[in-house]
Amino acid sequence: MTSFTVRGFRAAGVHCGLKVDDKDIAFIASDRPCAAAGVFTTNHVKAAPVLLDEAVIRGGGAVRAVVANAGNANACTGEQGMRDAQAMAAAAASMIGCEPGEVLVLSTGVIGVPMPMEHVRHGIETAAGQLEADGWRDAALAIMTTDTYPKLACVHTDAGYSIGGIAKGAGMIAPNMATMLAVIVTDAAVPQPALQAMLKRAADHSFNRIVVDGDMSTNDTVLLLANGASGVEVGENDAKFYAALETVCTTLAQELVRNAEGATKFVTLHITGAESVEAARAVGNAIATSPLCKTAFYGADPNWGRIIAAAGRAGVTVDAGRMALSLLDAEGVEAIRLFEQGGPTNYDEPAAIALMSGEAWGFRLDLGLGEAETTIWTCDLSHDYVTINGHYRT
Repeated sequence: MTSFTVRGFRAAGVHCGLKVDDKDIAFIASDRPCAAAGVFTTNHVKAAPVLLDEAVIRGGGAVRAVVANAGNANACTGEQGMRDAQAMAAAAASMIGCEPGEVLVLSTGVIGVPMPMEHVRHGIETAAGQLEADGWRDAALAIMTTDTYPKLACVHTDAGYSIGGIAKGAGMIAPNMATMLAVIVTDAAVPQPALQAMLKRAADHSFNRIVVDGDMSTNDTVLLLANGASGVEVGENDAKFYAALETVCTTLAQELVRNAEGATKFVTLHITGAESVEAARAVGNAIATSPLCKTAFYGADPNWGRIIAAAGRAGVTVDAGRMALSLLDAEGVEAIRLFEQGGPTNYDEPAAIALMSGEAWGFRLDLGLGEAETTIWTCDLSHDYVTINGHYRT
């Protein structure tokens, strides 16, 4: 990975006791006010930190910091949960000399458990004392739940500014959005409306195109802060800035799938020939969330019938007689045609099994109905996924 430093930002991650022995409090601070944008879960049951952050982003005011915890979602915790989220913001604000309304809050972990605020306050104070320009890996470690490694991505542009981000998420992942948290920062100066528009677009092309298990969280949040420390101003619809932002988002999103709970395969679904992008996404998501398809991925079984059947129940018009399904190799190149014109081809099954036994491959499903297309990144469903989630709380 490229070195992760973004001017004017410092980060830290420490252990405070929310988790048994891992880092569980992250603190990210800017030395100057930032424009802030955010996209959030579309679940109608939202955690207290999500409600707090949505209000801050809607207000359009400056932001100075983000404080995040793992080990407790602070979701379905009633009025006390909101008071605790506000107290986290106030504690972080007191550490860096800003207003509580200039701090955004993220939480992830078990739903319905009160926040142990004595531990949390101590963690915030400790993290504030360890803020460093190169503290991003510790911060990424501190937001992990069932992740097995931290996710970081950074782009340094030739325009003179950088964009970097961290993310967590391994299960309860579905589009709109995944069960995930991400904090992305840039030292470019970007007006808040433009920042919000570009983040939403980038999230639609990255975080909203990943599927692990089809479940949606109460806490999903992606934040983007711009502090202008580079002195470079970025205008609305700046193509270079957007490209760098999408690169960071896509890198993080794909890493969430690669490190999904129990996953052994990274599977790219390229849906082409659709009547609309929405139809392509509906078909792709039907395949990516199908337990039958995902267990076949795990078993390296080229069971094309499950994929065609999933496409047929996606809620959009399809015609099996016009479909063509191919296996893609790890580079995304068509390798084996499995199905076309309403029936199977005379394909080499051992070769298909061998390809699907690898760690990364995919499918191209051409619907034969139009020009629209999309890409979904997903994974297999293994025994380990059941083991992890069968005992998540116990």
